[in-house]
Amino acid sequence: MKTKLFSCFIFACSLLFGQKTTHPIVEQLDLSQYEKGQIHNLWLKLGEDTVGEPIKIPVIVARGTQDGEVLGLTAAIHGNELNGIAIIQRAMSALDMATMKGTIIAIPGLNPLAIANNQREFIDLQDLNRLFPGKLNGNRSQQMAYQIAQKIIPLFDYHVDLHTASFGRVNTLYGRGDMQNDTLSTMLRLLEPDIIVSNKGTASFGEASGLTMRAYAISKGVQSITLEYGNPQVYQEEMIERGTKGLQNLMKWLGLQPGEATVPPARNVCSKSYWLFTQKGGYLELYVELNEKLTKGQPIGTMRNAFGEIIEEYVAPEAGIVIGKSTNPVNISGGRIIHLGILQ
Repeated sequence: MKTKLFSCFIFACSLLFGQKTTHPIVEQLDLSQYEKGQIHNLWLKLGEDTVGEPIKIPVIVARGTQDGEVLGLTAAIHGNELNGIAIIQRAMSALDMATMKGTIIAIPGLNPLAIANNQREFIDLQDLNRLFPGKLNGNRSQQMAYQIAQKIIPLFDYHVDLHTASFGRVNTLYGRGDMQNDTLSTMLRLLEPDIIVSNKGTASFGEASGLTMRAYAISKGVQSITLEYGNPQVYQEEMIERGTKGLQNLMKWLGLQPGEATVPPARNVCSKSYWLFTQKGGYLELYVELNEKLTKGQPIGTMRNAFGEIIEEYVAPEAGIVIGKSTNPVNISGGRIIHLGILQ
């Protein structure tokens, strides 16, 4: 039965991502092969499915009329994080190729099997963004991460990785990067997030098994930041508009597009952030909103049991700002409450 279900899933993915197209499928990205002054749409092979068909990702390569910086844009390494796909599509469709300098490599959908299945993780239910640099001879997710690490990341000078919250949670528009690094600080300010979580030194690490894609990119000398654009499995017009505008501003600053970039001051810079978790199971009600500034001891939520009796009450452990929060009232012990940023 499991074999049949898996075969049906692969067939569905092939219908979604394997539709007839004139776009070429390539094994490697060789930028010298693409004509300057043009946008090139292609598929990059990162593996093979059950019937030997390529597992491929969409790649948009925009080559300017002159050489310059290489900007990488990636979205949906988690398959339920869709706002970034639309942001990349809009930003790339608005390029002025006649005056463009440098190269943009945009990937609007880095985890196609997860996207097709409306899920966050890769097909084996592992988080790709905790497995870098991956393994050549590893399991399915490790091999996928390895292909990304080898075929894509080394091409970038600068990199923006676009995310959203996951199921059962919502996010404000916030960024992650080391604000002590002048380049990363400027990149974050150009994209105008509501909140910035400053990571000292290297980027945030993943689980013990590996690094995030951003951490790996930074370890290879790429100037890389992460932007979180709202909520999962939806298109949010406000987030898409702000994201598109921010990328266009970044492109001007890098000299990829004509015009003068605007570098606004940073807002709500946090020295750290963390999630608060429930200790009991029940039904969670929250009183706080995204971007709300909290004082120490401020009530933030209540947990009730099946009879409506209050079994836990939650307060802010210290002053901070709400970066994200749970939207699902149903919780077991260890459920997420809010993502609290500690302002500098």
